[in-house]
Formats: sequence, C-alpha cells, structure tokens
Amino acid sequence: MYVVELEFECFDNTTISAVEKSINGLMEALRFNGQILGREFPVVMGEGEFFVRVVCPEKESLHPRNHSDYVHVCLERLNDACLLAPKVRLLGRDMNSEQAAENMAPSWQVLYTTYVHTCSPLRSGENLLPIPLYRNKPTFNGDHKSVVKWQTEWQACDEIQMAGSCKAEHAALHEICDVDSDLFIRGWDIRGRIEYLTKVPTYYYQYRVGGKSLAEEKSRRCPKCGGEWLLDEPLHDIFHFKCDKCRIVSNISWDHLK
Repeated sequence: MYVVELEFECFDNTTISAVEKSINGLMEALRFNGQILGREFPVVMGEGEFFVRVVCPEKESLHPRNHSDYVHVCLERLNDACLLAPKVRLLGRDMNSEQAAENMAPSWQVLYTTYVHTCSPLRSGENLLPIPLYRNKPTFNGDHKSVVKWQTEWQACDEIQMAGSCKAEHAALHEICDVDSDLFIRGWDIRGRIEYLTKVPTYYYQYRVGGKSLAEEKSRRCPKCGGEWLLDEPLHDIFHFKCDKCRIVSNISWDHLK
C-alpha cells in the first residue's frame, strides 16, 4: 500500500465548515469505493490550502478511471466550498502494510478480514493478498459501501471477542462464527454478489474458536450442507476446511492448534 497526500486549494473566500463538509464527503466516497483505506483522515489547514494524507492500495488508486459515480459527484461538490480538485502527491510505499495482489484474475478469492487489517477484505485465494475493491464492478448501488460496512462490523466483533473482557464477547462470536447470524448471512450474500460480478469463485471465511478437542474439530462438517470439507493440508496456514459447494472456508479452532 502507498501513502498519498491530497492538496486542496481555495479559489475564493470560503468557510471552515464548508471545506470540512466537502473534503470529508469526498474521503467517505473514496473509502466506500476502496480507493483509500482506514477510517480517520485528519485534515491540515495551511495558507489557503488544506492537506490530507491517506493510504491507498496501489500507486494509481486515485486515478479518475477508478472513481465511482459518487466520487465524481463529491469532486464536483468541492466547487460549492470554493475548492479546486485535489492535487495528488505520491509520498511512497507504506512499509507496515501488504502489497495488493498483482493477478487481475485469480483462480479463486475469499472474503477474509481481521480487526488488525485495514486492507481490502477481498483476498486472492492464490496468495491471500488483498484485491482492491475498485478493480471490480460496483457491488451495490454504485460503489462498494456494503463490503466496507460489512468489514467494519466484522472487525468490531473480532476486536471484542479477542479482548474477551465483557459479556458482549459471546454475541460478537455468534456474529462471526455462526451461519445463522445477521453478519454471516449478509457477508455470505455479499460474497455471492462479488462472485456473480467477477465470475471468479468467491468464498466466505467462517471464524472458528472453542470446541472440545482436535479430533472433534477435524470431524466437523460444512455448516451449510453438512458435507465433508477437511483439507489434506491447510491453505495459507489458516484455512483447514473448504466447501466448494457452499463457498465457505474455515479454520480448525485456534484453541487446539498450539
């Protein structure tokens, strides 16, 4: 991933509130299209200009060819705040983040995230590298907001269960572990939509923790169809199960892999 600086110049008198609204609106649109990553984008005020530093999946993530219709609308709205279209300056590669998947057409892909990841939740099944969302057609309503919102909620549940210090832990685990939870159902449906648009087999990751023993874990069956899905060898040292019929991957409970 890469760190990029956006510079917004004023061409007439304006107000801080108008500038704030316009820039934040554009940041939100870029985020929901997968062109910038994260959730916080500090805006620095200079002498007649404003600066924002963001993290992007690729060097050219902010190229106009990647914009959604809503990003174009938000760029036009900058004029209402007397701001010019931003100048984009590539600062360099982020040393603490993953590179984007280079293969534009992987043999399979998976919807997978954790609370420590800020990258795209759509990963190449071949190397588990993140696939920028804007590479694909909009998932719903013109952009990828549904995917980003799902990822935000999944990560929130993951962080709660990892902390394990409150009663909400069990509710959070239900959402990321059980096929009848609202979050699982929504994510699995999004997975299906992505597969339909990309024509690439797309899987959903089912988080697994708990269980009584390693032997019992290995005997688990697909939670949707009840079929055999244990792999001979784990994929990427994470996925021990894979159901090609239901498009689900999962792990042997982390409690029994020590």
